Amino acid sequence: MPSATAVRFGDGGFGAEGFGAGGFGARVRGSRVRGSRAGAGRAGVRLGLRARWAALRALVGPRGGLLLDVAAVAVAALDVWLRVLPEAEGYSRLLSGVAVLAVVFRRRCPFLVVLLTIPGFLFGWSQLAAMIALGTLAWLRPRSAQTAIGAGLVWFARFFLWPVDEFLALPWTAHVHDAIYGGIVAGMPVAIGLLAHVRAELSARVRELAAGRERERALHARAVRADERARLAREMHDVVSHQVSLIAVQAGALRVTVRDPDAKQVAGNIRMLSTRTLNELRELVSVLRAADEPPQPGVADLPQLLLGTDVSLRVDGPVRDLPGPVSGAVYRTVQEALTNVRKHAEGASAAVVVVSDGERVRAEVRNGAPPDRGGAGLPSGCHGLVGLRERAALLHGRFHAGPTDDGGFVVRVDFPLDAGAGGVDGGVADGAADGSDPVGATGRG
Repeated sequence: MPSATAVRFGDGGFGAEGFGAGGFGARVRGSRVRGSRAGAGRAGVRLGLRARWAALRALVGPRGGLLLDVAAVAVAALDVWLRVLPEAEGYSRLLSGVAVLAVVFRRRCPFLVVLLTIPGFLFGWSQLAAMIALGTLAWLRPRSAQTAIGAGLVWFARFFLWPVDEFLALPWTAHVHDAIYGGIVAGMPVAIGLLAHVRAELSARVRELAAGRERERALHARAVRADERARLAREMHDVVSHQVSLIAVQAGALRVTVRDPDAKQVAGNIRMLSTRTLNELRELVSVLRAADEPPQPGVADLPQLLLGTDVSLRVDGPVRDLPGPVSGAVYRTVQEALTNVRKHAEGASAAVVVVSDGERVRAEVRNGAPPDRGGAGLPSGCHGLVGLRERAALLHGRFHAGPTDDGGFVVRVDFPLDAGAGGVDGGVADGAADGSDPVGATGRG
């Protein structure tokens, strides 16, 4: 015998007949899906309306205020034109026309415009003109006695009926009715003006908050960069400067104790180079610690860089007025190339040539074949020429490095003089003359 449940709801149990094979849960899940889709549709509609409003505001642009003024005058004139009576007095027409024309100046002197629209409202038909003027007054001067006086005058103009004998002949119920509608006519523009004023204030606050957050992000990023620069400065000062100082001290001691003149000269050169390196490290540490970066060395500092060496220098053309980034890039290129000469071609002759023709500046560092001393070369990270290549690309320049036919090495760089504000794109970096990578081919860097 079937159970009472089967008799009432069928074999599918509760919900099998009324809700289908899936039961009550399927119907609930289906309603949730439909509700989520409906909510997504409403959100899409809201986003579409906002996008259209933003597009409309962008289309109107700065002419929005002028269009609103024209629309206000047109609405006020239409209100008077639709309500004027053929048998009306001339002064009523004149006062209504003055009220409509006064709406044009509602932004410059709102309280005066309200005063000019009251006679037309009281003795004529310029109700909308008075309401527009009062709304503008409430928008521009929300918490002032002028707004309260203007609202009271608009209420009185709606409450009072001209001529006076007709006003006195009305029953008390009509007076109560006119008083209520007067409050509505005077209160609605005040409320709209206050709402517009609050909205403008909120928009200004939102812009200020956004600007404040942007300033906070910029300050935070600056603080992070300052901390990182300080950390790098500490590491360079504590580690690198310490090692270079030891080299300088030991080179000085070796120069005093050794008797061989060649050894004395080598020790003196080591001490001079290590002292110069210490000075450059101090400058770099001061740059990392300073908020504003000091001027960097340029082409004019090349003689000081080559002081105490047998490297020849030739500078042609106007090079003193080079842009700062270009002049600094030429200096760093010469410095890195001469460092590679000392590391990988010790004892070889070297020459530096810098030429400027007013449009471009070219620099070349060429060294001859190194003498065979049978010693192991200094370690290299193979990053120097790569950095020069990247620097040239940043300044829209051309870079070339490679071996020469006589067993030496040449580094050339070419910069346009208008590359001081250049970007990353547009830079060209040439490889070696045979198409191979100069860093990998020579092991320099």
